[in-house]
Amino acid sequence: MPVPPELSLHEIPPQSGAGFTLRKGRALKITDPAGLQVADFFCFSLHDPREALSSGRSIDYNDTLRLTRGHALYSNRSEVMAVIQEDTCGRHDFLMPPCSLRMFQLVAGDEAYHPSCHENLAKAFAPFGLGEDQISTAFNLFMNVETAPDGGLSILPPLSKAGDYIVLEARMDLIVGLTACSHEESNAGAFKPVRYELLPAI
Repeated sequence: MPVPPELSLHEIPPQSGAGFTLRKGRALKITDPAGLQVADFFCFSLHDPREALSSGRSIDYNDTLRLTRGHALYSNRSEVMAVIQEDTCGRHDFLMPPCSLRMFQLVAGDEAYHPSCHENLAKAFAPFGLGEDQISTAFNLFMNVETAPDGGLSILPPLSKAGDYIVLEARMDLIVGLTACSHEESNAGAFKPVRYELLPAI
């Protein structure tokens, strides 16, 4: 099993991803260094990967679509996986699934290849023995999705500025997948890196 990164800064290149473990009590700082860049976050329990991040339960138990500082991320078993301790942006999405090759093909109307968050998360989780079908809706950091009164959804440019960040404190041992999103519409038409840092317990 991969060894967790040391306490240092890591950069995910544009349109790629990373996988690592995050121990209970440790914190993960995720930064948008250039601004206007989405990062997809997904996680599993390190000790039982059948337990995974749940968008629906997180939205339900927090009573909001706009998760930010003080809100918890819940698993499919209704357990707290992480808590948001800091958030300088304040706008993230928990509705949209990770962009995928098939999504791009359906939208573009052809079979052209396109990098995607789903592919990059699958690559990040593969060393841990996890398959692509185990990946569900990610917590889309810095993604700006507006909801209309009629239920319509619009993907708008992120509100994140250069240097904005979010800090998640792990409440159980986790396997984490993180991407620098590959969707043009989500990132104001340009692809940029994402940085992450494992911090001591808060």
